[in-house]
Amino acid sequence: MSTLTEQRQQIRARSAGFVADIISVAGRALRLIPRDPEAVIPPLVIGSFFYVINIGALQDFTEQVPGIDYRAFQLPVAIIIGITGISRGITVVTDIQTGYFDRLSITPIKRLALLLGFMVADFVLVILLAIPILIIGFALGVRFETGVLGLLVFILVIAFWGLVFTGFPYAIALKTGNAGAVNSSFLLFFPFVFLTTVFVPRELMTGWLSTIAGYNPVTYLLEALRSLITEGWDGEALAKGLAAVAGVGSVSISLALFALRGRVSRR
Repeated sequence: MSTLTEQRQQIRARSAGFVADIISVAGRALRLIPRDPEAVIPPLVIGSFFYVINIGALQDFTEQVPGIDYRAFQLPVAIIIGITGISRGITVVTDIQTGYFDRLSITPIKRLALLLGFMVADFVLVILLAIPILIIGFALGVRFETGVLGLLVFILVIAFWGLVFTGFPYAIALKTGNAGAVNSSFLLFFPFVFLTTVFVPRELMTGWLSTIAGYNPVTYLLEALRSLITEGWDGEALAKGLAAVAGVGSVSISLALFALRGRVSRR
């Protein structure tokens, strides 16, 4: 009997590995998306609606400004509006409230995988949400000067932006465990998107708005994305856009990691 007891005590659950843990968490997060359509469909509708309405309302007006194809100019804006803030943060809150997150925390799964797995799912979801808006753009006549490769780079930059911004809702979800607080995290994006070159190029902006736009990372993100559509390969614009994404990511991901550490340490 003592031998059997000793053997049972030696049995321990083993970690499947860091990558396997991330894939497992990401797979579960992706499978849960069809059960939560209200978190996916509205952003897609908003982005598409914003694009079509702006083109219809301002296309004729902007034809008076030399060198601007407003369909191409607005395409990155519509996608950014559609995908920014999309996250599985509500799923994290649900897991916390039901105790599932705590149960995961005491398993051999890597703690970092609990966050990165959700972010991988968000990365995939952002790409899927960007594609319909891109199709609308193509239907309206938008073409990429950088060709297919430029389109792929465009999608990747969009996806990484969507990924790094999820750090904010995840930080809020892990810190508060409150669904309302997570839903309100989208408000963080309003200063980013509307205090920048949403409607006109920066050279046409004046006063305090032009000054703020010069410090807004979304300005450089939009310029990088627009360059891929209308200008061809512009290394400087792309470098500034990627630096803007990295800068926001350094803040948002750090906040999410601190919140994760705090949440795990509570159990």
